[in-house]
Amino acid sequence: MGCALAQPYLVKLTIDLFLSGTAHAPAPYFDPLLRLAGGHGLLMMGFCYLLMVAGEFTTFYGQYYLTMAVAQYSLSDLRIALFARLERLPLAFFDSTPVGRLVSRSTTDIDAINEMFNAGSLTILVDLLTLAGIVAIMFALNAHLALWSLCAIPPLLVIINLFRVRARALYREIRDRLAALNAYLSEALSGMAVIQLFTHEAESGREFELLNRRSRDIQRTANIYEAGLFSSVEALSSVTVALILWAGGGEVVRAMIGIGTLVAFIEYAQKFFFPLRDISTKYTVLQSALAATERIKDLMEEVPEAAGAPQRAAPRAALGSTRGEIVFDQVSFAYRPGEPVLRDISFIVEPGRKVAVVGATGSGKTTIIKLLARFYDVTSGRILVDGRDVRAWDLRELRRAIGLVQQDVMLFSGSVGDNLRMGRTGLDDRALMRALERSQALTFVRGLPHGLEEEVIERGANLSAGQRQLLAFARALAYDAPILVMDEATSSVDSETERLLQLALEELLADRTALVVAHRLSTIERADRILVLSKGILRESGTHRELLAQGGLYRRLFEVQYAPPGTGIEPSAA
Repeated sequence: MGCALAQPYLVKLTIDLFLSGTAHAPAPYFDPLLRLAGGHGLLMMGFCYLLMVAGEFTTFYGQYYLTMAVAQYSLSDLRIALFARLERLPLAFFDSTPVGRLVSRSTTDIDAINEMFNAGSLTILVDLLTLAGIVAIMFALNAHLALWSLCAIPPLLVIINLFRVRARALYREIRDRLAALNAYLSEALSGMAVIQLFTHEAESGREFELLNRRSRDIQRTANIYEAGLFSSVEALSSVTVALILWAGGGEVVRAMIGIGTLVAFIEYAQKFFFPLRDISTKYTVLQSALAATERIKDLMEEVPEAAGAPQRAAPRAALGSTRGEIVFDQVSFAYRPGEPVLRDISFIVEPGRKVAVVGATGSGKTTIIKLLARFYDVTSGRILVDGRDVRAWDLRELRRAIGLVQQDVMLFSGSVGDNLRMGRTGLDDRALMRALERSQALTFVRGLPHGLEEEVIERGANLSAGQRQLLAFARALAYDAPILVMDEATSSVDSETERLLQLALEELLADRTALVVAHRLSTIERADRILVLSKGILRESGTHRELLAQGGLYRRLFEVQYAPPGTGIEPSAA
């Protein structure tokens, strides 16, 4: 900053001492340097000016490099912290928040903050100090001319204040509309097969165009404000130079100041408005970054999953010591207040036993699984695992004790082996091969061009539904949890794959406590007990044969699946 402020003063001295034609005594602190230069004072002034330019370059480069280095490390840490917070948020949050909005928080909002750093907004303090230094020097040179130079400041402050009031809300709206655009784009790309199947391209395109137009229009409004602020600074800069020429030119004519002083004032005025011009540009970026920061702050303040547990976490237990007993004690639950999904559900799954849950769609089967894994907390009642309320378990230990196989298998980008390990580096290829063999998936994995190293694209789109399900079974076997939970794990596969899955199930269920949700009753006929749900209420409980003999809801479900229309069925047929 000092090097930049010294340059106009050196120009003033050069003009007054060597170019104006009027004798001027050098400043006392400058006289030794001129004597050292001998008869080459003008050359010495040029060298000093070049030295100040080099100093300005060096200090600016160092300042910018250090600022950007700190910024990038900080933004990297922010991304990691934001993703870590997202990983700890409860499923209820993701149920009510579009994925595209979260992607927007993690990418475009952080990019807005990054743009603030790139624009040098952190140097605003340096710009303000530069302005203060320029004002001090101008008053030291000539107070009367300095006052004329600052005449443009009051109207400029009014313009900046008008912009400030409108910009904050405007840039917040920009971030919201961009998030809505990203959310729709993410949803549309994920469901492109459905859009094309139902020839919905035109309607989907119009909806995207509407969202895109709304985002464009609000951005255009912001550009109008930004252009107005920037042009105002430019205009006031020119007006200030004109005032200096008018007021200072008269003083030069009357020999009240030297020509060097007038040139120095013009230089300082231009340098004065350069930071203001810079600040006006940075201010728009800063407003956008502040709006993005507010959204990120709101996300970081979301209550994480383990927070607010009604009981204090119990000491961590070794996985091997988990027996696998499950108790639902008068459990009721509602996703929304006043709309119960489960009503006073009570049952016990003894260690090593297999219990199946059946019922019509919407009866609450999947909700039981979500409550057991504590994706949600019960509204009333309690769920015990090994005699301990799930809310008293360490959440990581609870979920390590539960292996989950879902109907919609989630595979991540990476190799087949990575999807089986899920970050557990202790599982070598031999252990994975054993899990694949027991899950009947070894044959198809060996048939892949690269075996365990075969790349899986997003959501496993390069594998069939049956292959994905077999990999899910293999993953559960490799995970080796004492409690197994299956949610409609065989409902979307062909008969041949179902036969393989039945063989895999025998391996998977061996020596484990299992809670199995199924639509296909053939997969749970040999369960130790079957629970029949209807509208969130446990209606029936018993073995397959016992429930058929009762002739109740389970028998009707069985007849719908297997009996020809209009015929009865004997219990022995099972």
